[in-house]
Amino acid sequence: MLGIVFGFVAWFLMRYLVAGLYTVNQNERAVKTSFGRAERVGSATTLQDPISEGLNDEEKQRYTYPQVRVIPPGGPYFKWPWETVHKVTVATQTINMALDPENAQANSNGTILEAVTKDQLNTGLKGQIRYRAAEKNLYAYVFGVKRPIVHVMGYFISVLRERIANFEAPAAPIAPSDAHPSSPDAATAAMGVSINDLRKNLRDINDHMDQECRTSAARYGIVLDASLITGIDPPPEVESALAAINTAYNQVSSDISLAQAGADQKIVQSKRAVEIETLRAQAEVQPLVAVAEQLGELRGTGEGALETYVRNVRLGLFAAARRVILEASHE
Repeated sequence: MLGIVFGFVAWFLMRYLVAGLYTVNQNERAVKTSFGRAERVGSATTLQDPISEGLNDEEKQRYTYPQVRVIPPGGPYFKWPWETVHKVTVATQTINMALDPENAQANSNGTILEAVTKDQLNTGLKGQIRYRAAEKNLYAYVFGVKRPIVHVMGYFISVLRERIANFEAPAAPIAPSDAHPSSPDAATAAMGVSINDLRKNLRDINDHMDQECRTSAARYGIVLDASLITGIDPPPEVESALAAINTAYNQVSSDISLAQAGADQKIVQSKRAVEIETLRAQAEVQPLVAVAEQLGELRGTGEGALETYVRNVRLGLFAAARRVILEASHE
């Protein structure tokens, strides 16, 4: 009888006391429930946290979650038999954006995500998503959504496809002096091929996705650290035609650049010739201006000074001349 009692006590201690000890790793956070109810932080909700600032009024009514007590890394901690500990890793994870968590065969076995552009081209997208559990909204991650990553992936893909379908390249600012219809910028802008625009603006698309998905923490308890779209590939039957178009426009842009360079060189040469002729004219005019100033000064020195100067100049000319022709007088 004593042995039975001792065995029961030992079993009870092992089952409910020793087994009730647990630890939380450095890359984990934990939430404890009692009879299935998570320990809350008073009446606080996620609407009182900055993660809900991006939600509109209708979304704030839908995505309202209570704030729960988060158990930090460390231990050992203790729980009673009627309590359950839910551990969540908060480390940043990376996933292929083409991966379907519910169907591994979808999207070409999770390798390429298909999307339709504004000019009805079916293109393939490659890239990755970095995400982590939102420590400030563990209730949504653990209890609010059955499979949070499935919801986040679906939301991300729908926003991405909508962006691809309506994407227009931002207009490049052109100075009035450069706004010539045959400039290289105008020729490139005239292309209007959506895949080219998408490829040239991958950074803008990634930034847009980060901005649009900033509310995922308030919605599903997952923080999207970054979306990295690394490749946009058109169908094989379009690739050759697209390459030909790009080659043609590159050739046109090159020819226009060469023509502009030649025109600019001629303009510079013309400006230089005008400067030279201007300096030459100024050099010829300068002695005349100096003589005029001297004559003005002589005229002001006294009466007859100017006539004397003219007579001396004539005598100098007569002395240098080998032959002088005088007009005969008819008197």
